[in-house]
Amino acid sequence: MKIVIAGAGEVGKHLAKMLSQENHDIVVIDSEESRVEEINNSFDILTITGSATSFEILREAEVKDADLFIAVTHYEETNIVSAILGKRLGAKKTIARVDNMEYLMPVYRNTFESLGIDYLIYPELIAAREIISLIHQAGTADFYDFTGGKLSLYVLRLDEESPIIGNSLLELSDEETSTMYRAIAITRDNKTIIPRGTDRFRLNDVVYVVTNQRGMKGLSRFTGKEEIEVNNIMILGGSRIGKRTAENLEKQFNIKLIEIDKDKCTELADFLEDTLVINGDGRDIDLLVAEGLKTMDVFIAVTGNSETNILSCQLAKKMGVPKVIAEVENIDYIPLAENIGVDSIINKKLITASRIFRFTTRSEVSAIKCLTGTDAEVLEYVVKKGAKITSAPLRDLNFPEGAIVGGVIRGKQSFIAKGDTRIKPHDRVVVFTLPEAKSKVEKFFK
Repeated sequence: MKIVIAGAGEVGKHLAKMLSQENHDIVVIDSEESRVEEINNSFDILTITGSATSFEILREAEVKDADLFIAVTHYEETNIVSAILGKRLGAKKTIARVDNMEYLMPVYRNTFESLGIDYLIYPELIAAREIISLIHQAGTADFYDFTGGKLSLYVLRLDEESPIIGNSLLELSDEETSTMYRAIAITRDNKTIIPRGTDRFRLNDVVYVVTNQRGMKGLSRFTGKEEIEVNNIMILGGSRIGKRTAENLEKQFNIKLIEIDKDKCTELADFLEDTLVINGDGRDIDLLVAEGLKTMDVFIAVTGNSETNILSCQLAKKMGVPKVIAEVENIDYIPLAENIGVDSIINKKLITASRIFRFTTRSEVSAIKCLTGTDAEVLEYVVKKGAKITSAPLRDLNFPEGAIVGGVIRGKQSFIAKGDTRIKPHDRVVVFTLPEAKSKVEKFFK
């Protein structure tokens, strides 16, 4: 697939990295020579220095042959204009990053499609929604719903309270639990493995569990933690993520938002109706304590600084806050954040990649989740008639070693996959795959 990426910032660079591993023909455009040089030094990718809104530059990038044009520069106007031009020059599908909520309203979808933009993405809004979804999951580092929640992926971090540490998968499996849960992967010491029956859970393991609707309420048996009752939430940082999170939560909970920039505080106070906005430095421990940090049920750190977010979450955890969530944009810091007790990590690059990756697969994929702290992905495939996956029970298929089928959605029913499960056409199949197995997995669904 030929893919043109406009923008070599954080999101563009991460997309280029991940897509380059899939043997796509990729061109990256950016007006900043330093960012282009960084791409050149890191990946074997064609780069062009110049504006993505220039006809000359777009022609040089051979946009006319592009299967996918992705505009993710820092500027919304550039993204919209370049996506429109890309479509007019022949790109088959176009995606533009925006930061205006109004553009995402369904009433305007036809307008953008008529202009030539197939899909709009707002990473900060998606991040805010992920935070909101995580708030009630006490022992959950991350989770994702497939097909309206018929199957879900939960990411669990095992600490000293977990009752399953030392047990093997076989010891924990019985007839009832095997129909409700499947541990499909474990990240341990920065390596991700697909566990076998004799593998034992260890302290600090990150466990990926697929469960159906029957099993969702019983996940506490893995972590030893019950759901927390949430009333008080503190948000550190008035970024777009902080703003959208507060906007969506302020009618349900008592929200305090701390922002260091005085002018931004004024804007936030005007925008948010029921949130207490406080002008102050979130690195000031005395300020956080004075504003009631010890009484908070959830602490969310979404400043533009990953170090501040990690350290403030560590402080909140030491103060007894049950649930802490940090935005960590530097991927190298994610293992550190996990190891010092940050419950959940939000990363815009991975969120954006999850939304865009499904446009790059040759099989019919309805959802992709790029997982924090690992290069692995979880995909929801829609099975076509005649696909190899339907030819025999799972145990007889010689499915790639670096991948595993977690569950199946068939009509209104969902169930955990086993060795004797036989996939049928039109099923939706949730697959966990490591990077080296992804291309092999695709062959089973073509």
